[in-house]
Amino acid sequence: MKKNKIYIKSYGCQMNVYDSNRILDLFKNQNYEITDEPREANLVVLNTCHIREKAAEKVYSDIGRINKLKKDYPKDNFKLVVAGCVAQAEGEEIKLRAPSVDFIVGPQSYHKLPDMLKKDDSIISDDFTQNDKFKNLIYNSTGGVSEFVSIQEGCDKFCSFCVVPYTRGPEFSRPVKEIVNEIEKYLSQGVKEIIFLGQNVNAYHGFGEDGKTKDLAYLINRVSELEKLKRIRYMTSHPIDMTDTLIKTHKSNSKLMPFLHLPIQSGSNRVLKDMNRRHDVDFYKKIVEKLRNERSDIALSSDFIVGYPGETDKDFDDTMNFVNEVNFVIAYSFIYSQRPGTPAQKKDNISLSDKKARLSALQSLLKEQQKNYNKSFVGKKMEVLFEKKGRHTDQFIGRSIYNQSVFINSEANLINKITDVKIINSTDFALESFA
Repeated sequence: MKKNKIYIKSYGCQMNVYDSNRILDLFKNQNYEITDEPREANLVVLNTCHIREKAAEKVYSDIGRINKLKKDYPKDNFKLVVAGCVAQAEGEEIKLRAPSVDFIVGPQSYHKLPDMLKKDDSIISDDFTQNDKFKNLIYNSTGGVSEFVSIQEGCDKFCSFCVVPYTRGPEFSRPVKEIVNEIEKYLSQGVKEIIFLGQNVNAYHGFGEDGKTKDLAYLINRVSELEKLKRIRYMTSHPIDMTDTLIKTHKSNSKLMPFLHLPIQSGSNRVLKDMNRRHDVDFYKKIVEKLRNERSDIALSSDFIVGYPGETDKDFDDTMNFVNEVNFVIAYSFIYSQRPGTPAQKKDNISLSDKKARLSALQSLLKEQQKNYNKSFVGKKMEVLFEKKGRHTDQFIGRSIYNQSVFINSEANLINKITDVKIINSTDFALESFA
C-alpha cells in the first residue's frame, strides 16, 4: 500500500521548531513518510508564528501557493492544516479567508491532529490543553547532536506589544520526571546537548518527584546528573524571573553553557513602563552585574524593539547608550509591529522612515559588538561541539560554549564530537578553525 507523505513548514521561534518535530513524530507513528517537497505530500502542515504582522501574512501567501500545487498535482486525500499561533489567534478569519484549509489547530491542541484527520469532522481546535498535549506526544530525536526540549509554555506577563498570552495561554510547567524521561530518550539516540525552551523559561515551576514545586536551577542540576548529557542551554528568559539561585548555577554547574539570551526590548525606562515589562534598566544592569560576578566570561544576547509607539529620539538614544554599556555578543532587533488585540495596537505613531533609521543605527552598533567579540577569540583555543557538515568538502560546523558557529576543515568526521580547536579567523557571525 502506498504510504502517505507529510510536509511541514515552521515559522518563527524555536518553540515552533520543537512543535513541528513533535507533529512529525505523531504522523510517523501513523506510517507517514516525511518529504521536503510540498508537491509530493498529501498532508501539508503550516506551523505558524504570530509575533509580527509579516509572519502572519506570509501564511496566507503560502496557502495560495499550496492551493496552486493542489491544482497542478491533484490528490484524492490531500489535506492542508494551519497550526500554531496564527491558527490560535485567527482561526475564524483563516476559515473565512482561506476555505481551502481543512484543519486549524492551535499550539496546545496539535496532539489531536491524527484523530481530527481520521474523523474529518472538526476544522478548529484551539483549546489550551498543555497538560493533555505533553502526555500524548511522542518524543524522538531529529537525528542531530542537540535537541530542543519544551519545559514551560505560555505567559502571564502581558507585555503590551505581545500576543503570546493570547496564543499560548497561561504559564504552564511540565513535571521534572516527564522532562527527564524525554531527555533520556534523546540521549539514548546520541544527543549530547539539550536546549530548554519556554516563552518564559526561567519562570519554570514544575512539580518534582517529591511532589513539590521546583525551579529552573533545580531542573538544570537534576538533568546534569545524566552522564551522557554534556551541554545544557535555556531560552527565552524574562529579567524579573532571573533569580539569584539561577544566576549562581551559571558558576556551579559545568554543563550549563556560559551563554544567556535575556531580552530587554528597550533601553528607555519610559518605554519599558509603556511596554509593561515590570522592570527598569537598572534592574536589568544589576542582573548583568551579578551574572558577570559569578561567571565573568558569560556571553549575553538580547532582543530590542525600535519605533515602539511614543518612542522619542531621547528614548532611542537611551537604548543606544544602554547597548554600548552592557555590550552584547549578539542581539535581535526589530521594528515594532502592530498585533491585533494587544494594548499597543492602537498607539502606533512613529513614521516608518524613523523606525527604519533607528533600526539601521542599532543594528550597526550590535553588529560591531558581535564582530569585535568574535575577533577576540582569534589565536585562542575553544571547546566546540560539532553538529553537521558544511557546504564545502571536508567542512564541519559546530557551536562554541558561547553559542558561536565554528567552521573547520577536517578529513576526519567530527560530527557529534566535542573538540578543542584553535581559532584562526573570525567573521561578523562565525569563527574559523583548522584540524
